[in-house]
Amino acid sequence: MTQDDQEDLMRTIAPVLALALAGALPAAAQQPHPFTPRDLHEMQRLSDPQPSPDGRHVAFVVRTTDFAANKGRNDLWLVGTDGGGLTRLTANDAADTTPRWTPDGKGLYFLSTRSGSSQVWRLPVLGTEPGTEKDAVQVTDLPLDVSNLLVSPDGSHLAFSLEVFPDCAASSIIACTKERLDAKEKGKTSAQLYDGGFVRHWDAWSDGRRNHLFVAALAGTAADGKAGAPVDLSRPLSDADVPSRPFGGAEEWAFSPDGKSIVFAARLAGEKNREEPWSTNFDLYEVPVDGSREPRNLTAANLAWDTQPVFSPDGKTLAYLRMKRPGFEADRFWIVLRDLATGKEREVAGDWDRSSEGVFFSPDGRTLYTIAGDTGQTPLFAIDAASGKVTRLVAEGHVHSAALAGDRIVFGLDTLRAPVDLYSIKTDGSDRRQITSFNRERLAAIRFGEPEQFHFEGAGGDTVYGWVVKPAGFEAGKKYPIAFLIHGGPQGSFNNEFHYRWNPQVYAGAGYAVVTIDFHGSTGYGQAFTDAISKDWGGKPLVDLQKGLAAAIERYPWMDGDRAAALGASYGGFMTNWIAGHWPDRFRCLVTHDGVFDQRMMYYGTEELWFPEWEQGGPYWTNPEGYERNNPILAVDQWKTPMLVVHSGLDYRIPDNQGYATFNALQRRGIPSRFLYFPDENHWVLKPGNALRWHEVVLDWLDRWLKQPQAAK
Repeated sequence: MTQDDQEDLMRTIAPVLALALAGALPAAAQQPHPFTPRDLHEMQRLSDPQPSPDGRHVAFVVRTTDFAANKGRNDLWLVGTDGGGLTRLTANDAADTTPRWTPDGKGLYFLSTRSGSSQVWRLPVLGTEPGTEKDAVQVTDLPLDVSNLLVSPDGSHLAFSLEVFPDCAASSIIACTKERLDAKEKGKTSAQLYDGGFVRHWDAWSDGRRNHLFVAALAGTAADGKAGAPVDLSRPLSDADVPSRPFGGAEEWAFSPDGKSIVFAARLAGEKNREEPWSTNFDLYEVPVDGSREPRNLTAANLAWDTQPVFSPDGKTLAYLRMKRPGFEADRFWIVLRDLATGKEREVAGDWDRSSEGVFFSPDGRTLYTIAGDTGQTPLFAIDAASGKVTRLVAEGHVHSAALAGDRIVFGLDTLRAPVDLYSIKTDGSDRRQITSFNRERLAAIRFGEPEQFHFEGAGGDTVYGWVVKPAGFEAGKKYPIAFLIHGGPQGSFNNEFHYRWNPQVYAGAGYAVVTIDFHGSTGYGQAFTDAISKDWGGKPLVDLQKGLAAAIERYPWMDGDRAAALGASYGGFMTNWIAGHWPDRFRCLVTHDGVFDQRMMYYGTEELWFPEWEQGGPYWTNPEGYERNNPILAVDQWKTPMLVVHSGLDYRIPDNQGYATFNALQRRGIPSRFLYFPDENHWVLKPGNALRWHEVVLDWLDRWLKQPQAAK
């Protein structure tokens, strides 16, 4: 076979190989099996769909679990918006993420660790001679890791973030930061000295560095250009993190359509941000990309959260999200339009009682598209910018990362029965198409439980919703034990989505009937319903859970109400601790993961103080009664239910002494109990090996108390 023949053969079989690698080929004939934790973590996870400028292609990220390396591996893929031409763009041991198109639509900028640190790279992907991975070129070569990435509309600049020491000189802030880090690594002390702000946050101790927003001009052509020296645009706000920690990203920035300026969100809270742990006052700042003047605050009048700016196509209007109540992280996000010439602002769809998760414009600027939680679903909506009329475009499931692709919208969608795949619709919601099927073979080999939404009369006579999932392999006439899952937040929801930490199908696959309740405080049912939990953690939510479980058992006779376990994490962990003292005779066993045990020490030990101050009614010393009214520790004398306690060493949101104390109380009272501890995990259990071990221990605990005859008493 000649070299030309070999190349022709490879071009012929390449699409088939891509489909095979994606799990998109028809499943081989095999007996379906119940869903397992291993199945959960073997699913390929799609994210960050980015349509090309002409709307004909979508670049996206696929995460594959590497069990041997005990981590996820991220690669870039490409597919047509019609579902054709699925192509794997990168395949190596590096982390390749954040694909962003060149304005001509022929190439992608992306972040990669292939050089040994996270840097910006570029890859030609479309054109007369599409490139392969070997054609990728490095665009930045900085001594610090590059995070987040935006490309200006005209392709002249890149925006990204770097962690820097803000007290370094502006002219040498990157080099100075690198020198300090090297010196610290060689130093003889590990001591840290703090004057205020976050000492530790989420899962990391502060070392004095801040996220700063940098912009670098691109020299040369789109094919061979390198990034110039970065300009620190957030330098005048040196003690602010841009983007915010721990979860903020490039959605907090936006280039103007002409590429000459950028708007970003930042929080300043007193001198050196001393008040940062109890402030949610983010503002939007506008600054030219050359840094020729300091950032200008656009939203100083609002003392609550302003974020996620987006320019209209003509550059005359800025859309963004705004909260109204300072100190409340779960307030409704209102959609605001700002006339950039006059500064005049107006709210869009003000009477629509849902909280937006971000917006983008139609090409003519007359329509806004947004995602928002809604009655146990997370749909995609269209909003008329003039009238505020809201139209639901995608009704069921959990929509992710919607983006405009020509005359269509591309988005990710998952449900209780399937992980995220990519879909597209016309901008009026018609002609829906599934354009990827990455886990088709895996899903075909799995026997899922059937989900069903139900509702009942909860606390105060309000209508409350929940979900039931039948056990996999359900048999009529058989009774099944119950796994009663309680969501965290507390302003959250167990909605119609495929969750990678608390997936109801895992319990259904293990032979359990699954019940979840969106109690008072849950999102997607109007802001008043969300507000109802604040200062009442152990009140209306407990009533909803009690009534919801009773309603499910009455409605579904195949549930065995005498064999039930309650499980929850974060606020759900608080609630299982609360149930232990205030509903002690209902469950055979409990599982409390990262749960609050003592509200007093929770206040003094957590990092984001705005959260307990809003939820319990101020600092502890000003309102101890508010904290003690919802304090599980005061009812330990009533505890009797066997409990599995799970906590992690890097959880600084709910510090691990809460888990230790819970276990100590159980042991001292002689209650059957176990303590599962992860020293290297945060508020979530993320490493594949640890996640599998978590499921193994939790399911074993349920089986012990709900399936073994000797545990009946």
